[in-house]
Amino acid sequence: MTELRFEKYSMPAASLKPENPLPPLDICMPHRLQDDYDRDRKKRDFKVAVLENDFLRATFLLELGGRMWSLFHKPSNRELLYVNPVFQPGNLAIRNAWFSGGVEWNIGVQGHTAYTCSPLFVSQLHTKDGMPILRMYEWDRNRRTPYQIDVFLPDDSKFLFVRILIVNPHNKEIPMYWWSNIAVPELPDLRVIAPAEQAYRHGYDGKMTLVPIPIADGMDQSYPTNFNRSADCFYCIEPDQQPWITALDSQGRGLVQTSTSRLRGRKMFVWGMGTGGRHWQEFLSMPGYPYIEIQAGLARTQSEYIPMPAKTQWTWLEAYGLMEVDGETTHGPNWQSAYKAVDEKLKTMMPQELLESKLMESSVFASAPPEEIIQLGSGWGALEKHRSGDKDFCPISMDFHDSFLEPDQKPWLHLLEKGALPYINPLLSPGGWMIQDEWRELLEDSIKTDAGNHWLSWLHLGVMYYCQKDIEKAKQAWEKSLSLDPSPWAYRNLAVLAKAEKRYSDSADLLLTACQIKPDLYSLALECCQSMIQANRLGDMAKFMGTLPEDVRSRGRMQIMEARAALQVGDLKRVEAILQNRPSVADVREGEVTLSNLWFEMHERRIAATENIPIDDKLRQRVRKDYPPPSWLDFRQAT
Repeated sequence: MTELRFEKYSMPAASLKPENPLPPLDICMPHRLQDDYDRDRKKRDFKVAVLENDFLRATFLLELGGRMWSLFHKPSNRELLYVNPVFQPGNLAIRNAWFSGGVEWNIGVQGHTAYTCSPLFVSQLHTKDGMPILRMYEWDRNRRTPYQIDVFLPDDSKFLFVRILIVNPHNKEIPMYWWSNIAVPELPDLRVIAPAEQAYRHGYDGKMTLVPIPIADGMDQSYPTNFNRSADCFYCIEPDQQPWITALDSQGRGLVQTSTSRLRGRKMFVWGMGTGGRHWQEFLSMPGYPYIEIQAGLARTQSEYIPMPAKTQWTWLEAYGLMEVDGETTHGPNWQSAYKAVDEKLKTMMPQELLESKLMESSVFASAPPEEIIQLGSGWGALEKHRSGDKDFCPISMDFHDSFLEPDQKPWLHLLEKGALPYINPLLSPGGWMIQDEWRELLEDSIKTDAGNHWLSWLHLGVMYYCQKDIEKAKQAWEKSLSLDPSPWAYRNLAVLAKAEKRYSDSADLLLTACQIKPDLYSLALECCQSMIQANRLGDMAKFMGTLPEDVRSRGRMQIMEARAALQVGDLKRVEAILQNRPSVADVREGEVTLSNLWFEMHERRIAATENIPIDDKLRQRVRKDYPPPSWLDFRQAT
């Protein structure tokens, strides 16, 4: 009998601290960043759901985007996914924090989902014959769409099924994005196979080219360990071909993922065997746990969206299981024989016709309401349901009840019901951000009243105008906010405008003022240091850093700011001293070369001064050859 249970899962974990209160104006609005985390891992319990039958045991991290963390094949005693032994965020997602491992559900906008490090709603229900269903759902704030993930595992099934539902409740077409991101162990003999003979290859040099599969540029691209650099391969699967992807060892065994026809895209991602790629692997985990990703998406590549018509529901079914096929064939020189062997075996196990029929059959329970809510997600869906008053806001299968509203939504509910945002102390966090037109119109009406004409209303209006690209109105709104009550938030937002206009010194002054009001906010202090470096006000920056609380100044990113400033004034000994202390920068961005560039520039200046030669391309090439950066600071993906 299939069993669904809820329990604890323990692993060493870095701490993920509260969200950044500053609006990320040019990144992921209306979300706030999750950019405050460390690398001090301690044992921690996570809430998980476990779905198990005689063949498979699937484990889901409920507080972390509902990620399928493990899929264990019991008869062969084999783990089918890459299970990261630790939880270690890195700066790779839309809101910054992301972690490697398992299967991630990415919706809305390009990149790793905004919900990857956030809890989803979790519920359970049963079919008429008693089969348990794990349901996870949320309200996607980027596209303003509800989405639902139903996971089920019939008693005698060798495949786990994941049924996705996305709803467009609007009267207009919206761009839609979905990729299921599947991590599997990187093995020396691993071959990734998909039913395609061409692929769009994207290297991290910004180029995407159509190449033959598997051999291109003298390299067999179906073996991840052949890549020196990080790369994506998007497979061109024909419309009449069942879509699938698999990663098989030399014995022809490994995970296979297939789906109904809507989920057509398939992709392989590799970190590459270069120093930077190897370092990223360890940075997100620990030595000895390399992985690659095989992915499935709505579009052919991840640089495009699929238009989703108004008042539409999209559904598809994914299946995950063990593939076992002759290793000599799948690793042989004939590519067609290799993928056709997998295709033929898959058709005996899980043909597309069976998937399509299971999708239809599952619509009965997929449209049923939850029997029990196990975990709450955010309150934004409940707020939007309340605002819209739309009974067709989403199917009854997703429960967004008013009782689920949280402190972030309460001020906006007050605006909706009382006609104004409640006044709060300007030193307090401004709360959750809104950018949609309906809330802007309500807020514009509120400032005409005594109750609504205060600093917070104008601050939020400025953010809304900025996100509409009405920069002048945003500036006027933030200046009005300051005239009513000085706040670090309005000063900071005006600094963003000054920086965009290349008024770096003005931007630094505004941020210094903001930091005087709020000296203990790390993200604000960091922006202030960055602005003073841009304004070449290095003396002011040194004085400013001397005023900061130790727990702010000691952050790894702040130490790098100090090193950048020292480099600009030629204090190479200070730069070297900072680097020798190996500052821990937890939030290094994907593709970021700040640390390696700092290393190269330090050596370029030292050699130029010692040998009395100019810093030119010849010297730069010499430094990159003779002074490779230590692995701990090398995050380059294109080398």
